[in-house]
Amino acid sequence: MLNGEHAVKKSIEIYGDGIGRVDLVEWMGNDLTIVNSARVSFGKHKETLEDEDRRLINYLVRHRHTSTFEHNVVTFRFAVPLFVRSQHHRHRTWSYNEISRRYTDLNIQFYEPHAFRTQHKSNRQASNADELIDPPVEAIFQVQPNGYQAYAGEKNASQALKAHHKQSLALYEALMQAGVCREQARGVLPQNLYTEYYGTTNANNLLKFIDLRTHEGAQWEIQKVAEACLEIAEGLWPVAVSSYRRAKKLRLRLEGLRALMKTDEVVITLKETGEVLSYKELLGLIDKFLESEE
Repeated sequence: MLNGEHAVKKSIEIYGDGIGRVDLVEWMGNDLTIVNSARVSFGKHKETLEDEDRRLINYLVRHRHTSTFEHNVVTFRFAVPLFVRSQHHRHRTWSYNEISRRYTDLNIQFYEPHAFRTQHKSNRQASNADELIDPPVEAIFQVQPNGYQAYAGEKNASQALKAHHKQSLALYEALMQAGVCREQARGVLPQNLYTEYYGTTNANNLLKFIDLRTHEGAQWEIQKVAEACLEIAEGLWPVAVSSYRRAKKLRLRLEGLRALMKTDEVVITLKETGEVLSYKELLGLIDKFLESEE
């Protein structure tokens, strides 16, 4: 147990295939670290976490005093397809070290979903998460013991994908047996190839990553990565993550309210008192309510 509140999860499987996962390697700092980094401004230091410290963390999260979260650091080990790795590495506040197929050809595995999402009709980069298909496809290649043989026929997309992976792997191995170097032979391996890497970041940048990659517009495969990171982080820093969850929930509700009102010029009339509030005044009222609840 950490902070006497949550068990720390060491590993989370993310795709249900026994391969894709997020592992906790090590971490530094706890909820009290965040508190003491904030209180050092007043020359104060605490040894135990109390209710007033939980309220302080809530305040820090809501008002985005994020430098206090940068003293907590975590290292994960990720096993994800190459295309997920590429999206993750766009977060340049992390430090990464990855397996190199220039050095090793061991443990080559592929991401092979049993069903596929359909393309979103209006958003070019999005898919329909609730519309899964495994359609028949034609003219795939089948690997034969003595080489490759093309045939015209139908297989489901999931079967065709597996056949493609086998063909790519057979070509990769054939190239190396013929004397081609690993660093060039690896070029025939598809984007569904699993890769492994270490990723290290502080709590502030971790929550920023989670915020962006759990958004409904993010690709499902990296959403699962972010969700696993959040679940592990909740065991490490339970008070901070709870405050983050609460603040995010409120922010989403306020964004919905803003969209409903369309403009800050709209006013709101309180039913009980008849008092008229602008949108900004309403935000101030909500803020005071939250502080009274902490």
